[in-house]
This record gives sequence, C-alpha cells and structure tokens, in this order.
Amino acid sequence: MGEDVRLRAVVALAQAMAAAHTPREFWRAAALGACEGLGGSFAALSVWERDHGRLKVLVNAGSRAEGEEEFPDAETYPVHQFPEITEFLHEQWAGGGEPDAWVETADDRVPTGRVTGLRRRGRGCCVVAPIVLHGRAWGELYVARPAGAQPFDRDDADFATVLAAVVAAGIAQAERLEEVRKLAFTDPLTGLANRRAVDARLDEAIERYREDGSVVSLLVCDLNGLKRVNDTHGHAVGDRLLERFGSVLSRCGAMLPGALAARLGGDEFCLLSVGPTADEVVAVAEELCVRAAELELGEGVACGVASTGDPIGPLKSARRLFRLADAAQYQAKAARSSKPVVAGRDGTVIRLADAPPGARDRRRFRDAPPR
Repeated sequence: MGEDVRLRAVVALAQAMAAAHTPREFWRAAALGACEGLGGSFAALSVWERDHGRLKVLVNAGSRAEGEEEFPDAETYPVHQFPEITEFLHEQWAGGGEPDAWVETADDRVPTGRVTGLRRRGRGCCVVAPIVLHGRAWGELYVARPAGAQPFDRDDADFATVLAAVVAAGIAQAERLEEVRKLAFTDPLTGLANRRAVDARLDEAIERYREDGSVVSLLVCDLNGLKRVNDTHGHAVGDRLLERFGSVLSRCGAMLPGALAARLGGDEFCLLSVGPTADEVVAVAEELCVRAAELELGEGVACGVASTGDPIGPLKSARRLFRLADAAQYQAKAARSSKPVVAGRDGTVIRLADAPPGARDRRRFRDAPPR
C-alpha cells in the first residue's frame, strides 16, 4: 500500500471521528476507518476496564460473524486470558517508546485466545494495536482478514500502530467531556476504582446479600515497601510501582467475575467480589500475593480477606466487613505473612476487629461511612 493511500486513510479516520456526535458513532468511525485503512474485513475496538479486569468490546464493525453484535452489551474477555495488555505492554514503553502492534494468524501453533477466536469465526489473521492514552494502556484496536486472504505483514502492523495513535488522540478529545464524571469514581494514578466507588458498590452488595444470600467478599491489601522505594528512588518510581501493582490487581481480579478492583489511597488497595465462593476469593488472594512478590523493587503485599462465606458472625453493615478485612490485613502485616490472612479462619482476626477503641493491639481501622 502506497504512502499516499495510507496518508489519506489517516486523514479520513481523523475526520470521521471528529464528525461523530455520540460515543457509538465515534467507536464505529474508529473501527471502520482502521478496517478500511488496513484492508481488513472486520474491526473491533475494546477498552481495558481495569477495575473489572477485563477487555470490553465497544464495537464490532465490518463483516461480523454469527453471534457478533455491532454494539455488544456484554462481550468481555478477562485480561488474564490476554496477558499481553497487562505484562508485555508495560515493558514495551518502559524506556519511553510506544508499544508496537503485532500479527496473529489462525495457523499459529500456539493457540492463544485470539488465535482460537480467529478459527472459531472463520478468519485467517488479525493485527492487534494497543491504544495508549496518557502513557497507559487504554485498550486495543483489532483488525482481521478472512480465511484465505493475504495475511498482515510487518508493514501492516507498523501502520496499525499509527492508526491506533490517531484513535488515541481522538479518544483523548472525547474523554475530556467525561472527565468530571470519571474523576468522581476513578483513582487517577492507577485507573482503578476509588474509595467512593467501593463504598457505593459495597452498599449494593450488602443489600444483595440480605436479599438472596449472595456471598460478598472483600480483599484488602497494603503494598509493602512503598516508602522505601519513594525514599530511595523517588516518588516517580514509587508511582510506577503503584501502577504496576494496580495492573496485577486488575488481572487477578479478572478471575472473579464482576469483581471491583480499587485503590483506597496511598499504598492501600482492595477487591470487592459478589457471587464467587470464599475459597475462590482466597485462591485469588494467594495468586495476588505471589505476583506482587515478583514485582521489581516491591516487597510483596500484606493481604486480608473477609467473606460472608466464612464464619464471621452477624453482618449488620458494610462497615463491619471492611473492619474484618482490614484487621485480617493488619494481622498479615504484623506476621510478615507471604499469604493472605482470612477472617473467620484465623482466630485472632474477629477479636482484633471487634476490640474496643483504644485497645493496645488494635490499629485505627478504616471505617466506611456510618450506615
């Protein structure tokens, strides 16, 4: 494809996005413009929802396979099944560069999630271009060709990287309109939910627990060693550690359908799960501890879990679940435990959480607003 043709494709893509009046029109324009520019038959635009640990498809454009909706309400993929976006991408731009797009084909020997998808939908190849916004992975642009068509090559992947950058610029402009709403419920450093979002979701979760007995679990953790990193390497490096751990938390949270990953503030994070069993949540907490221990410069996490699926006694308010999870986390930190401490399974946690104010062995726990 000649340079003039590709230049016209870039201009057409930018103009189409600028002319969009609604988010859906914007998504369709971005996907179709990229699809046409790369000579594909199908394109999708997806966003990484960090707080839920999933890639959510915003639009499927072009020649759709059976069952593919143009604007799907619930087409999501857990990011732990597509680890490139949480692991590979960070390393690609750690030195100041931009992550490159890559090509996958239905003939690839390693059956990745995307390769399996190509085969299932009768497509021959795809090019995946990360969309980077404000130095952070926002999502991805996916363009495919049908089986039997000429596969994408390295030049196509390079051009897909350019198109993804154009889409990112358009998204940056569109997101300014949503900035106030997002700031209200999003942690600006990590992109995870914030404490306000957790409080609102926890209220809803406790109501559901009272109505139908759904298991509600709260995982609270402190990132160890952040002060040392800040003091030794500077706050910029400390912020990068927080971002990396936020990505790890998002990926682990993806193993619990519907879980909310959040940064409570400082070095404190949490996962809120509704539905999965207590054992499933504890297994994710164990995985989180292992992955956090592998982070460069970090010193692991102190992790506590409280779940209505364990014998924790009456739960009259969201505040009590928070206090139990926080007490478990405190117990893990005091014991320098490399594994999570679970309220109801460690005999000291409930006593610690219920100790009266001023008790010598009790920290000042975070309290959710009175209910």
